Formats: sequence, C-alpha cells, structure tokens
Amino acid sequence: MEQSLEQGKKSVTDLFIRHFGFWPQLSDRERELLNTHTHAVRYKRGTQVHRGPFDCIGVMLIKRGQLRVYTLSEDGRDVTLYRLFADDIGILSAACTLDAVTFDVYIDAEEDTEVLLTDASAFRKLSEGNIYVRCFAYELASKRLSDMLWKLQQVLFLSADRRFAIFLLEESEKRKSDVIRLTHEQMARYMGTAREVVTRLIKYFNQEGWTTSGRGYLHIEDGEALRRLAGTY
Repeated sequence: MEQSLEQGKKSVTDLFIRHFGFWPQLSDRERELLNTHTHAVRYKRGTQVHRGPFDCIGVMLIKRGQLRVYTLSEDGRDVTLYRLFADDIGILSAACTLDAVTFDVYIDAEEDTEVLLTDASAFRKLSEGNIYVRCFAYELASKRLSDMLWKLQQVLFLSADRRFAIFLLEESEKRKSDVIRLTHEQMARYMGTAREVVTRLIKYFNQEGWTTSGRGYLHIEDGEALRRLAGTY
C-alpha cells in the first residue's frame, strides 16, 4: 500500500514538473503544499464543472477528456470560448485567485474527463508568496483571454464559410484526423452559431467536394481547398 501511494505521488509530481513551469522555483514546503492540496477528480460527460461567478474550484490540469469553457448571456444563450484537452491547464476556474481577472466563465465536461485539481485557496497562497507562480498564472490567463479575443474576432469579422473552414481545420489538427466525429449541434455550439447555419454550410461544402458527411461525422476530402478558404494557404 505504501509503495502504491508513493508511486501515485511520484506520478503527480512528474505531471507538475512537465506542465507547471514554476516547479523548479518552488521551495520544498511549497511543493508539499501543492502536492497536499491537489487531488484527482473525475467528471462524467455532461457534468457542469464550474458554475460561473458562484464558483472558484481551483486550477485544473486535464489528464484525459475534454472540457468546454463558455459564457452565458442574460437570456441564457451560451457561446463557447475555447476547449481544454489532455495536458491543457484550466486557470479561469481559479479566477478568484487572480486579482486583475474578473471574467466569469462556465465549464462543462464534453467527455468523461479526469483532472488534477489544485484547490483555489492553496494556489492563491502559492501565488501570493512566489512571484514565479503568480507570473505563470497571469501568463496562462492572458493566453486564454487571447483565445477568447480570437473567437470574438471570428464572430465579428469573418464570413460563416471561412469560420467553418477554420473550425474544421483546427478540429482536424487537434484530433490528428481528417474525420471529425461531431454532430451538427455540437459544431454549432463550438462555433457560436445556429445549428441551421452549420447544416447549410455542410451541404455547401459537400456540394463543392471539400467534405463528405454522414450521421455524426464529417470527412475532410480537400484540405487544400479549406486552407485557401480559411486564408491559411
């Protein structure tokens, strides 16, 4: 049993070393604080992980699965801001530990997901006492805010067909596959548009020979055409 616990602790520490750039600058006491207040959490698909302004659960290191980060309008409509996959770090679920960050987000599990969760109170203590932790947190928050601004720019300034081409290319890159296994509803939610728009775009892309599709999947047939449309070729 003791050997098993030690192996588990070493596994967690190895993940910290790989993903938390501030690890070498932590004292032994700070490392122990991080280890003690970090635990594995599993979320079933469909679980609301973070409930906007009423929640501050801490920093999440995703081991497997997928989380969707989104915001809600006053009438209940949601807009996907970005998604987190294996090896990503969720920092806005600990926004209460960052004094200059007041953006409220909601987070749902899109798949069965496992994370390492560092309690918000412990992370705040680390960031208040260690400049490297604080810089790491703000740099990561800045990156996420940049992701959100890129999404906003797409919605405001790009045509629907160009946005869809960019979306398909990004999904293909993330999944390392030309087959994208998402429903029309999921694509619409991730793009921040209506399902009818996605259905119309898929029909158009299929007619052009750029894609083929069936129930629950879409296959990219002509990636070069999509890159030209997206403006990345």
